[in-house]
Parts: sequence; C-alpha cells; structure tokens
Amino acid sequence: MGAYEDMFHAGVEDPAGFWLRAAEALDWHRAPTQALDTSNPPFYRWFPDGEINLAHNALDRHVDAGHGERPALIYDSPVSGTQRTYTYGRLRDEVARFAGVLRGLGVERGDRVLVYMPMVPEAAIAMLACARLGAVHSVVFGGFAAKELAVRIDDAAPKVVVSASCGIEGRRVIEYKPLLDRALDLAAHTPDTQIILQRPQAEAHRGPNDVDWAEAMAKASPADPVPVRSTDPLYILYTSGTTGRPKGVVRDSGGYATALAWSMTHVYDIGPGQTIFTASDVGWVVGHSYIVYAPLLAGATTVLYEGKPVGTPDAGQFWRVASEYGARTMFTAPTAFRALKKEDPEGGWAKRYDLSGLKYLFLAGERLDPETYRWASDLLGIPVIDHWWQTETGWPVVANPAGVELLPIKPGSPTRPLPGWDIQVLAADGGLVPAGEDGALVAKLPLPPGAFPTLWNDDERFVASYLSAYDGYYLTGDGGRIDSDGYVFVMGRTDDVINVAGHRLSTGGMEEVLASHPDVAECAVIGVVDRLKGQLPRGFVVLKAGIDVSADGYEDRLRAQLVQMVRDQVGAVASFKEVTVVPALPKTRSGKILRKTMRGIADGLDEPVPSTIDDASVLDTLRSVLRGD
Repeated sequence: MGAYEDMFHAGVEDPAGFWLRAAEALDWHRAPTQALDTSNPPFYRWFPDGEINLAHNALDRHVDAGHGERPALIYDSPVSGTQRTYTYGRLRDEVARFAGVLRGLGVERGDRVLVYMPMVPEAAIAMLACARLGAVHSVVFGGFAAKELAVRIDDAAPKVVVSASCGIEGRRVIEYKPLLDRALDLAAHTPDTQIILQRPQAEAHRGPNDVDWAEAMAKASPADPVPVRSTDPLYILYTSGTTGRPKGVVRDSGGYATALAWSMTHVYDIGPGQTIFTASDVGWVVGHSYIVYAPLLAGATTVLYEGKPVGTPDAGQFWRVASEYGARTMFTAPTAFRALKKEDPEGGWAKRYDLSGLKYLFLAGERLDPETYRWASDLLGIPVIDHWWQTETGWPVVANPAGVELLPIKPGSPTRPLPGWDIQVLAADGGLVPAGEDGALVAKLPLPPGAFPTLWNDDERFVASYLSAYDGYYLTGDGGRIDSDGYVFVMGRTDDVINVAGHRLSTGGMEEVLASHPDVAECAVIGVVDRLKGQLPRGFVVLKAGIDVSADGYEDRLRAQLVQMVRDQVGAVASFKEVTVVPALPKTRSGKILRKTMRGIADGLDEPVPSTIDDASVLDTLRSVLRGD
C-alpha cells in the first residue's frame, strides 16, 4: 500500500489511537487519555478528559520555544495601502492585552463575544483573545445587514460586541457603526458593551456603551490563558444563506485544534516558518480555520489580505502577495480564479511575478469545474488541488494529501477521503449506490475531531437537519458519486439536481460542459418549471474579458455551439436549449453562485434577496432575464 492507504487505514482500523497520537502535537493542560465519548449518541465528544487552551497553542507555545521573532501574521491591504507584520511575540502580547480588555469588561469563560469586523489584524486578535479567556466568539461577516446581525445577536446573546468604524469593499467604504446601532435597536438582547476600532477611512460616533479599541488597549493589563475542557465550545459560526432563526454551528476546542494541526502538515504541507496565503474572510469557516487558527497552531506565517482578486486595483494582487511573502501554499475559492480568468485570460499578471516558491494551489468552497482547473494548472505549473469540506466539518473531508502523498489528480474530483471520514453514496431508500452512480453524499457517524458536535442551543434541530435522513449518517446536502478508484466527485447541492421528464440530471455536469468553451469565464445552470417535462435547464454564461459580444451574429453562434456541446456530452435527454450571455452572476460574499435564488425568480416566486449577497445590483439586472420579460 502507498502512504495514503497506510494513513487512511490507520484512521479506520484504530481511530482512537490515530487521533490520540495526533493530539500529542499540541500542548495540553491535561492530556487526554480517552479519544471519543460514545455514551450519548449521536452527540459524540472528542478527548472528553482533556483540557487545553487554543491561544496558548497558537502563540505562547511558539514564543516559549524561542520563536518569538518569527513572523506570525502579515496584514496586506491594497484597499487601504497598508502592510504590517506581526511576529509571534508581538501577536501574543496584543492578544493577551485585548484579552485583558475583555476580562475588564466582565467577559469570562463560556461568555459569548460577537465579532463584526473587516479583514484587519484586530479581527484575528479579538478571536484569539476570546480563545485565551475560554470565551466563545461568534464572527459575523463585516457589513452584514442589520436585520441579520440582530438575529445573530439574539441567538448568541453576547456580553460584548467587537466592531470597527468601517470596512472597505473594493472602492467603497462601508460604515459599520450605523449597521451595528440599527441591529442593536432591532435585537431583543442587549450586550453590555461595544468595542469600536476606529479606522481612518471613517470615524464612528461613540454612544454611551461604546469603548474605543485603542484607548482600552492602552489601559489594559495582559491576561493569561485559561484552560478549558476539550469539549467546551471555541466558537459559534452561523451558516451562510440562512433565513429565520440561523443555524449556529458549534466548534469544540480540543478536537478542532487536533484536526487543524494534523491537516496543516498532512494536507497543506505547511510547517513552522513556512507561509500560507489563504484568500478568504474571517467571517467564513475558511478564515477561521486557515487564516487564523491552523497556520498559527503549526507555527507558520499566515497572510491576512484585505482586497479582492481583481479590481483592487488589478488582477495581479494575488500573485504579488504570493511572491512578496514567499507563500508556499495558496488557498482560495474557485470563483476567485474564475474572476482572474475572466479579467486576465492569458495569465499575463501572474507572469510578472516570481512565483517559484509557490508549491500548491488549493481551491474549495464550491465545485471546481475542470476548465478552471486546467486554466490554473497550465498557468502555474504546480499541483492545483480541489478539496471538499463545509462550515459544519471545519476542515477538509476529501482532499489530495500533499504532505503525505500526492495522488494522481482527476479533474472534477477533490480526490479521496481523509482519515476519519467514511464517505458513502446513498440512494433515496438508504441503500448503497454502485460505484460511478450519483446519489446523496453522506458521512458515517461518528464524525472525526474538528467536525461540529451540535448546533448552538439546538440539539433537536441538529438531529433533524443533518442526521435524520439516513440513520447513522451525516447528510452533507451535496450529491455526487464515488468511482471505482475511490475518488469522490461532488456535483453540487442535492437541490441542484433537476428532473427533466423523469430523468434526474446534475446541473453541475452541464456547467462543466459550458465552462469548457474557450470564451466562457463562468456559468450557472438552473432548472426552471416546465408544464410538459417538469423542469428544463437554463444556462447563463459570463464571457472572458476582451470578447466582442456585439460582433455580427456572435451571440447566436455561441448559443448554438453551447447547446450542441451539452447535447453531445450530456445527451439530448437534458433538453438543454436555452442559454443567455449575462454580465455577471449573483454570488454570496464567499463566492457561491445563488442558484436557488435564481431558480425561484425564474419560477415566478417572490424570492427574497439573501443577506449573504455580495452585490444586489447583479440580481436586479438579472431579474427580467430570469423571468423572460
């Protein structure tokens, strides 16, 4: 067997031993002797007798080992013209002092602190300061609408809110304080205090319960790490796109730290002193895991980037950052690379920078279509690694383990499951689906360390939403297949499967075909209601920069080509006959295309604008196209 097979089977045959050995990479206040508490299924708990502090493991441990001068966090903000490096020693001191600020405001172990911040170092400092005290942080994406913020304030009931005067989205300055004040007016729960970081781009008005970040830091005394139980919550993270009462994903402390530390070495091939550039946001799970916690647990250097892949100011910023800081591994979403491909189809910007230190590109957050994979792979000449995971899982489920053994890459597949993840494909009746056939992707219980143990204050909803469809399995909500080599293919959310005259077809498969056309930068396919066939697919494509759409007969030729390609590669059964060229596709701030919203509008429903939308004007522009006006 190869190194991957050895590793995977070790995790299957002796999971307790496997994860107890992995836990030895960390400093424990009380080392665990029991791996898994199975006394109350389906509520499994990892390392129940262990005690740990994540901030100590992320910072103090490295400083105590003599690495205080090593760069820990690099802040690079083209939108504000700022670059700043924090060594492990400086970051530890700032975190300890801000923990002292929180302690002075009455925050104790188990209390909640809501963080509503832009991509600035103070966001990471606030998160780590909560971890230092044993408090539970809940980060809400900066600039989120007041109503949605209020719902999260009521659900988490924070003692303190940490915010900033503003965020910078591209060229727009978005003032946060009016949004926060409105949310506090709407919320039933009233936090004791709001701590406000003043940024030069906009000054926030201070109310009676507002404390200035800089003033509070100047007066505070540093706080020491507080040991917590391994099973105590580290944070609550609300899933994107939720309506009504949000689902607060809970993350434990010891299991999460163990899984993250293991993944940095074995998946991302990052060790002490090496740099990882994760282009995401601290408001999402990727930012929690691979901007803040995992790199620091590994003693690595993490880049916190405030900007966009394009337009801040150009399509070369990712390459500049990777080159300037010597990033070994880069991690972002496929949508970012589709934006780069659209703006710079020949990859000219990448060729201006020395990327010789970049060894891997990891992509996650949505399905990586084979065409974007090929574009990135040809441009960079390094392994482009698709991997699959979710807010709920906390770390990768299926990946190519670069730090163990690079398996052959199959475009369209995130490769094979990692240790602890028993991934299966089930049919509607619960039976196993044969290799190569589509079904519901599920994970057999118990889930490995790092995955969510429940939802915040809602065990009943946890079971109903995730564990009730198939007894003994976690329902991922994604559909796909596993081939005869054990490779997993994730074809999209199960509600993206459409039924055309009794034939169940994946819209992801059709998107894969459309994306392979040389003029297409990105695309979406949705199923719309049809009286005769139940549903019919409609395609929407965004073209690469420089394509002259106005050329005589171009759009008609393009439509004919795309329709024929789907007919040839998916089959006439798809009844794919309608495709429209659009200037942009509506997306969440994390880059997911809002297919469900598009589908609702096309079907004539009064579809609300999701709170997570990045640019509502894109959806407004598309409404008439979707409705066929």
